[in-house]
Amino acid sequence: MAEALVLDGVAIEDTFAEAFGMRATRLVVTAASPTWARHAAQTFTGFATSVIACGCEAAIERELQPGETPDGRPGVSILLFALSAKDLQKQLDRRTGQCILTCPTTAAYGGIAADAAKEWLGLGRSLRYFGDGWQIAKRIAGRRYWRVPVMDGEFLCEDTVATIKAIGGGNFLIVARDQSAALAAAERAVAAIEPLWNVILPFPGGVVRSGSKVGSKYRVLPASTNDAYCPTLVGLVPTKLPPGAGAVLELVIDGLDADSIALAMAEGIRAACRDGTRRGVLAITAGNYGGKLGPHHFHLHRILGALP
Repeated sequence: MAEALVLDGVAIEDTFAEAFGMRATRLVVTAASPTWARHAAQTFTGFATSVIACGCEAAIERELQPGETPDGRPGVSILLFALSAKDLQKQLDRRTGQCILTCPTTAAYGGIAADAAKEWLGLGRSLRYFGDGWQIAKRIAGRRYWRVPVMDGEFLCEDTVATIKAIGGGNFLIVARDQSAALAAAERAVAAIEPLWNVILPFPGGVVRSGSKVGSKYRVLPASTNDAYCPTLVGLVPTKLPPGAGAVLELVIDGLDADSIALAMAEGIRAACRDGTRRGVLAITAGNYGGKLGPHHFHLHRILGALP
């Protein structure tokens, strides 16, 4: 591995995470209780880990208290990312219609400030047709909403939501002695990142075990296993693993801006490294493709140096 700084005994490789441009929106879902808001959000964000196969990347950003939502009810904020506004619109329509409209007591609102908008996506203007002609438009404080009759009353949603330029693919890899040590470090990192605004960890529990490289020996696949970090392939392929490494886990971070991703990476790395050598963490590195994947580069040494 390249020259590294050391954090709590853990080597931090002098490399960068390579990320790419995306489009994103924030959706605020409210309901009669936190339980029903979370049911809707969890269903909405299902099968949304990677644009490679899912068409989008999405996750719950955070739970919201009644004082933080447009209608004074408990809620959840969701961040949804795609490679284009067109793809984002398709995912927003399908997921809201199938997962939020269907969920008891819910309502849906845009969560990106109008002055930050680069473009607008339809929300209620698409879903209103489910009302079969009985839907009603209402304008409040300059914003348009739709009231759609459903069997438990009405589904209220905003007519449009803003979309902005965003970043996908911020990441870091935790290299550890064994699977248990890697997983414990990843869980510490996830816990440190989850309270932060403007970022999500789209993979299951925030963690990826099947890190990928660009390309494959099979032409039909755009990506395949990152063999340089697979412990079972040491001696069979060129490896990037240090001696004694038995497992690697990755955290992928999508964010609304570069500063939010850098902060999340730094907080996550520091948490993963906490008392790291005793806990079996050997090194921290990042996934990049020599600058060929995307223009956003998050250098590990720089982002760690930016925080006290």
